[in-house]
Amino acid sequence: KFSDPVTASGQFKRRRVVELQHGRVSMLACIGYIVPEYFKWPGYCAPSLELKFEDIPNGFQAIDKIPGIGWVQILAFVGLIEIFNLQSEPKEYPGDYELFGAFGIPGGGSIEDKDKKEKSLLAEINNGRLAMMAIIGM
Repeated sequence: KFSDPVTASGQFKRRRVVELQHGRVSMLACIGYIVPEYFKWPGYCAPSLELKFEDIPNGFQAIDKIPGIGWVQILAFVGLIEIFNLQSEPKEYPGDYELFGAFGIPGGGSIEDKDKKEKSLLAEINNGRLAMMAIIGM
């Protein structure tokens, strides 16, 4: 099926980029699922509704508690990251974008040492795979 090596190489690179993006989201999702068990921000999430952060439960129970405008803000933020992420081509390594630093952090610094960068990217891929499985089980 992959008789053209150039096409196969491009498909592999694109799939690796998607794997990295899903891994990054999954790692953040795991953190977002675990941290609220131990820490809640003080104050109000929605002052006009008198909704405090401590009143929002964890997991799927939070879906009904977050106001609609909150979902709009979340989707707008994710959409902006995706739009800016998809407009630029990855540099030498899959998932390494111009406006994003190490591990896809917007405006973050890049790892300059090539050996350290390759080791860190391999660790990111493996941790992302683990996080994808972990968030399924949460």
